[in-house]
Amino acid sequence: MSSPPNFTPQQTTLTPRKAPRQARSRATVDAILDAAARVLVERGYAATTTNAVAEVAGVSVGSLYQYFPNKDSLIAALHDRHGRQMSALLDAALLRHRGASLPEALAGVIESAVKAHQLDADLHRVLEKQVLGLDQFPGDDESVDEIERRLRELLEAYRAEIVVEDLRLATWMLMHAVHALIHAVVLERPSGVSVKAATRETVRMALAYLTARL
Repeated sequence: MSSPPNFTPQQTTLTPRKAPRQARSRATVDAILDAAARVLVERGYAATTTNAVAEVAGVSVGSLYQYFPNKDSLIAALHDRHGRQMSALLDAALLRHRGASLPEALAGVIESAVKAHQLDADLHRVLEKQVLGLDQFPGDDESVDEIERRLRELLEAYRAEIVVEDLRLATWMLMHAVHALIHAVVLERPSGVSVKAATRETVRMALAYLTARL
C-alpha cells in the first residue's frame, strides 16, 4: 500500500480568495464544500481535483476559483468547517452540564465528544489519515484552546471531589486520553467493541482518574 500524499500547508496558499457575503454566494460555497467532502471521501486526497469538486457541486471551475485558489485551500476550508462543527457540539455540552454531578457532567461531555467525532466520520477519517499537517492549519489551536479552557472551568467546579492536585494537568490528560480513545473506536471501528460500550468505559476511566485515591 502506498504512503499517503505529503500534504504540506507551507507549499500552497490555504487562505480563501474571498469570503461569501450574500446568501447566494454563501450557498455556493456551502455546495462547493459539501461536494469537496463527498469527493474526498469517495476518491481520497490524491484523486480529488478542483474539476471533480466543481462538477459534483454543479458549478463552473471558474466559480470555484472565485473563492478557493487551489485544492489545498479548499481542503483547508473543509477541515476548518468540520472542526468548527465539532467544537460547537463540545462547547455546548460543556456549558449544558454545569451544575450536574461530576459523573453526569463527565458522561455528558464525553458522549458529546463521541457524537462530534461521528459527524461525518468518513470525512474525519480521510482528513486524519490522508491529509498530513492538519495541526498546522489556522484556527485549530484557537478552538482547541477554547475547549481546554471550558473543560478546566468545568473541573474547577468539582475541585473538592477531584484528587488530582494540578487541574491544568488533569485537563490536559483528560483531553488527550479521551480524544485518543474516541478516535480509536469511532474512526478505527475495532471488531467487537461497540461505541456505546467504549463510551461507557471511557467515562468510568475518566471518573476514576479524577477521583480515585491511590
